[in-house]
Amino acid sequence: MAVLGAALLLTAGLAGSATAFAPASGTKDRPVSETAAHPTAREAAALTGSAKLYRSAGDDITFSFDAHLAARNNDDPLKATGTFEWSHYADGEGAWAKARVDCLITGGKVAVVSGVVTDSDLPGAKGKRVGVTVHDIGRHDRLGYSWAATGGPAGGLPRCVSSAPFEKVKKGTGDFTVVPWLPEF
Repeated sequence: MAVLGAALLLTAGLAGSATAFAPASGTKDRPVSETAAHPTAREAAALTGSAKLYRSAGDDITFSFDAHLAARNNDDPLKATGTFEWSHYADGEGAWAKARVDCLITGGKVAVVSGVVTDSDLPGAKGKRVGVTVHDIGRHDRLGYSWAATGGPAGGLPRCVSSAPFEKVKKGTGDFTVVPWLPEF
């Protein structure tokens, strides 16, 4: 009985996995609808959510992400879409920026996203590529960013490049969700 039960669970799990990773057959203008006869394909990768970073000095630092790689683009993380933004204020001074996603690679609970700054009140930031790394580990999420070593957005940064997730997320603020990328090599 135990062997039969395990076999049934394994078969159900494999069938569910096949459905979850089935290729989409919708179009750009008409995405696949979710019905019993035609389930929506899982996107290839994603990074969503927002959080404030912890700083003992009380700086107000916020990051938000809405980055996606469609199932049809599973073989090309450079086709990721979306935006991410951040702000950093301390003692009433600081800046904010918004970037258009140009790459998203995820693995397990870690995501690296890069993009070009499209809007900002930080002098010299517009048009620069930046990268951010998120480690989605529940109540103790972490984050890193490409400008940690340079002090600000730098020119010439390649796509999908960032730093290790060295910053701590402020307790009670992290709601990151990372959808792991499963490339077909």
